Amino acid sequence: MTELPFRDQDTTKAAPTNWRVRLALVGLSVIACATIWVTHSYLTDRFTQNTRNRAELRMALYSGNLQSELRRNAIVPQLLSKDPALIAALVSSDFSQSTSRLISFVDEIGAASLMMLDAEGRTVAATERTRIGANHFEKPYFINALNSNATVFSVEKQESGAYHFTYARRLDSQGQVIGVIAVEVDLQKFERAWAGISDAVFVTDSEGVVILTSEPRWRGLTEGAALARQPAEGAIERAIQATSDWTAVPADAYFQGEGVMREDVRIPFRGWRMTSFTTYNSVRERVNAVLALEIMGFAILLALAFYFLNRKNTLQMALFQRESAGLRALNLRLQREIAERERMQESLAVAEQSLAQSSKLAALGEMSAAVSHELNQPLAAMRTYLAGARLLVRRNRPEEALSSFQRIDDLIERMGSITKQLKSYARKGGDDFAAVDLSAALNSALSMMEPQLRQRHVRISRIVPDVPVRVMADRVRIEQVIINLLRNALDATEAEVDPEIEVLLAAGETATLTVRDNGPGIEDLDNLFEPFFTTKQPGDGVGLGLAISSGIVSDLGGRLTARNGQGRGAVFEVQLPILSEDIEAAE
Repeated sequence: MTELPFRDQDTTKAAPTNWRVRLALVGLSVIACATIWVTHSYLTDRFTQNTRNRAELRMALYSGNLQSELRRNAIVPQLLSKDPALIAALVSSDFSQSTSRLISFVDEIGAASLMMLDAEGRTVAATERTRIGANHFEKPYFINALNSNATVFSVEKQESGAYHFTYARRLDSQGQVIGVIAVEVDLQKFERAWAGISDAVFVTDSEGVVILTSEPRWRGLTEGAALARQPAEGAIERAIQATSDWTAVPADAYFQGEGVMREDVRIPFRGWRMTSFTTYNSVRERVNAVLALEIMGFAILLALAFYFLNRKNTLQMALFQRESAGLRALNLRLQREIAERERMQESLAVAEQSLAQSSKLAALGEMSAAVSHELNQPLAAMRTYLAGARLLVRRNRPEEALSSFQRIDDLIERMGSITKQLKSYARKGGDDFAAVDLSAALNSALSMMEPQLRQRHVRISRIVPDVPVRVMADRVRIEQVIINLLRNALDATEAEVDPEIEVLLAAGETATLTVRDNGPGIEDLDNLFEPFFTTKQPGDGVGLGLAISSGIVSDLGGRLTARNGQGRGAVFEVQLPILSEDIEAAE
């Protein structure tokens, strides 16, 4: 009877120790789970990003080399078409030295082969002597070269399945076509280089057909048909000459259920694109190696803990059972949290779709406001010309009235151009560019603003160079920018007694157009180019002119800046890449 109180006392003393042990085990389990989870997420993201960065770097290198090879060979036909010896050989039909001359060029140029064809398409000289005498009158590069004044590029599929890439240009003498010079570009060397890497790479043309690839089975097919014939996993397997079958590898060997990583890059040549597939194996192996070390460490700690706990009595065993129940409950809570997170991700996807729809509606609203803003100026000018025409008709001066009607017709055409450009601005799409003389565009814009300038008695100081200042752009959009700047300057000088606007056009490293006024200046330069920001009174403007102008200048490769003048007034400056004679000749 006296032992029971003693045992109860021992049990009471052991209870705080058991609680501390249980808390320690729970804490260690939580730390282990959290550490493994954080390590898994961090290392997976890091190693995946490293793998993606290396893939992007390889793609940039491959596409750069391919583009460099094409550009280097593109100039060769133009140079050889002006060679006096080759022209003389075609005129005199003496080709004894032509082949030797082409062979002397091919090593320096680095092309696959050179051929010179007469006007009938017969090969009269070639770096590969076996081609001499062959007739190419049906080849695309021969036909296209005869019908063009410039160098033409042709892609031709051979019987072997490989593609040949050829630059060709016709040779003229005294206005007569005497032959064609053809340069074959060796792009197959890139395929040979890709065959030794662990990635699967292919290049598609503008129609989506594979023309260069590390997997021969893909050549000549679209991407969908190519992957149906030979999946990317099999292509990588063939590239690295693996002995195991990818289909036999368990699903856990892939990262998030994906076997390969896809990367695309656009090649700025005839709509070509390059695509690569990189395996995820290295990511999973490196992550698993680190996780294995962490799990091993926590397993050792748990083994030591269980070693000491096994020395306890049956009361401690019961405590272990309760702790196991707590761990199961923790596992269930983790599963519920995972399910809740999946539901939140689904809700986030729905919210993202709603946000995308709202952005579309906002863009439509901005375009509508822009149309209203940009059409006010031509409508005002049309009202002025119509009033003048009415007065001229009353004074029996019909010829001058017809001139006003012609100006109104020009303004209507201008309004159509404005709506077209505003729709292009809203779509972020570009039109075909051409050489534009900024002096002519400035004169046209001043002619558009002439009624308002005459009504306000604004003095215009214009300084332009004697030589044309040309840029590569769309003239309508350039005039739109100039009109917006002139209109802002006109509004800024509304309260001035002697309003003055100075326009300066200069040509240096860039074409610079500067518009100064003697108004009060700009108070908020930071938000000046934001859409719908305006300092005007309600009804005088919606704040889209400078935002549209800034977007147009940016699309043309330049920039629009604003600052306050040294004395007073605002200064707007447009800088655009100048079109020099060398650049125009290259174009």
